[in-house]
Amino acid sequence: MLGAMDALSSPWSCWLGPPGPLSGNPCEAHRAVVGHPGQELLGRARHEPLGSSRHAQEKEGPSAWPVGAASCVIAVGGALAFHRQATKHGKRRPRSSFRLGAQAARSSAHHLAGSAAAHTIRPIRTIRIASAAAPEWTAGQQDTREFGSEEEYLAFLESMAELPQGFRVGNGRLKFVAVEAPDIGELPMNLTLIALDEPTEAWAAVFTQNAFPGAPVKVGRSRQAAGVALQAVVVNNKISNVMPGDEDGGVGASEKLCQSVARELDTLGSGPRSVLPCSTGVIGWRLPADDMMKAIPALVASLQPGSALPAAKGIMTTDRYPKLSSVQLPGGGRIVGVAKGAGMIEPNMATMLGYLLTDVTFSRQELQEMLDSAIGSSFNSISVDGDESTSDTVVLLSSCKLPPAAAGAASEASRRDFEAGLREVCSDLAAQLVHNGEGTQHVIRVAVTGAVDDATAKRVGRAVVNGPLFKCAVAGNDPNVGRLIGKVGQALGAEGTRLGMAGPDCTCRIGGEAIFENGKFTLDAEKEKRLSAHLKFAAADSSLKYPPHRRVVDVEVCLGGGGSGQAVVLGSDLTTEYVLINADYRS
Repeated sequence: MLGAMDALSSPWSCWLGPPGPLSGNPCEAHRAVVGHPGQELLGRARHEPLGSSRHAQEKEGPSAWPVGAASCVIAVGGALAFHRQATKHGKRRPRSSFRLGAQAARSSAHHLAGSAAAHTIRPIRTIRIASAAAPEWTAGQQDTREFGSEEEYLAFLESMAELPQGFRVGNGRLKFVAVEAPDIGELPMNLTLIALDEPTEAWAAVFTQNAFPGAPVKVGRSRQAAGVALQAVVVNNKISNVMPGDEDGGVGASEKLCQSVARELDTLGSGPRSVLPCSTGVIGWRLPADDMMKAIPALVASLQPGSALPAAKGIMTTDRYPKLSSVQLPGGGRIVGVAKGAGMIEPNMATMLGYLLTDVTFSRQELQEMLDSAIGSSFNSISVDGDESTSDTVVLLSSCKLPPAAAGAASEASRRDFEAGLREVCSDLAAQLVHNGEGTQHVIRVAVTGAVDDATAKRVGRAVVNGPLFKCAVAGNDPNVGRLIGKVGQALGAEGTRLGMAGPDCTCRIGGEAIFENGKFTLDAEKEKRLSAHLKFAAADSSLKYPPHRRVVDVEVCLGGGGSGQAVVLGSDLTTEYVLINADYRS
């Protein structure tokens, strides 16, 4: 599938949704460049190219666009000129708009004038646009979305927050005094409830691999092993219920909460066992179960079938803003996901919770297989601070309101569409988690190619995004590239001879600029300025209650050894604010 913009080599560039995996030259992402003489723009999702986007909308209707067909971006000289984005998960016609402001127009005009001799502009054949997965996951791409206020961001989330059929969500609040720290006084706690109209056996979950998991994880694993039907998930913030001083390690407190929810819901399933508990917050404190149970009636009364946004808001802890993503599937089904997490983020399936809701019918085994696959390249490929939580949980629930596809080709196509949509939602949520990291001002994307296998590539990427010195340099907009190369070299050395294969053409880039080639640095005064400008371009104000943009620091590491292993890892910088947040986290 065609992919990222290459605004440097062509005056006209077009981003067509998600590219395929890195291939060909292992140091390059797929490029889709429009305008070179003799070059055709080739691209298909599942449908044949039509005569025009208008023709596609009028003849086939918006439902004919593939999963998440939301994004077509055209840039002129790197300036955003045109953006096509779907509205209300594809139920209405996609919204298209030209984005050439005064500055962008001047930049585009200058670029076109300077390259007129080298390029010609030809009519472009309209193509079908593939699933618009988060651009953060593709080397060379930048997400074009920007938000000017909290209100604008929340309106954007609300526009895609419609719950799938058969779900309701609600919120509640209470105050409590921690037994372990009464001098702090009363503390607030949020409760969030995700309820199905009927119990479902179609659910899957992935939990932390931490050797000291919280009581809710233990309960969740027990529910999963027993194969019980679920009708609700109850989530609390502020206390994670991890190995407190209770005799049973907090399991009894979690079960009491489930019993209270089951009683109020009057579940048709297996009573308390039909409720899955999740907790996030301070590790080691006891869950104030009695205080929480008093708030359950109001929590159940707040359930509504309209929007998932209240759930995204309710599960936050140190998150600055809610995180939500959704796709509308070709067959009419829907996937909606919410997640929370800002610190203690390096999931291994952080404190990270994610809930994925759908009305499409699949078996429990099928859902588990698809969830396991989607997790590996999304939630398991991010890091804010390198700390794996004791409470990581991702749950996928189906209300089974839409009948399963018929056997044969239709069933296979339905599963492919669902898998693609699930990966899209998981990838988008994972990227949002990093953008919302505690104190995060820069998101760092490290794309590694040329490794002996994908697992090795991911270890190198993780080493870079978790390197404190490199993270601090990025926070200060200082292109101290020696810290990047040092960390790559450390990872290679730790792998021993298996990574001694890094060839003489090992190349590292930041913002598309080669900073290390053929065993030596390639730096000069002007390049240093461009590197610094790239870091500033990717910086965001971490005090805002919304993401002003979703740009990233673009790091590419091609090991040059000829291996096929590749991975993309997202991480964050290390700021003073991160230290301050975690210095007084409990209070």
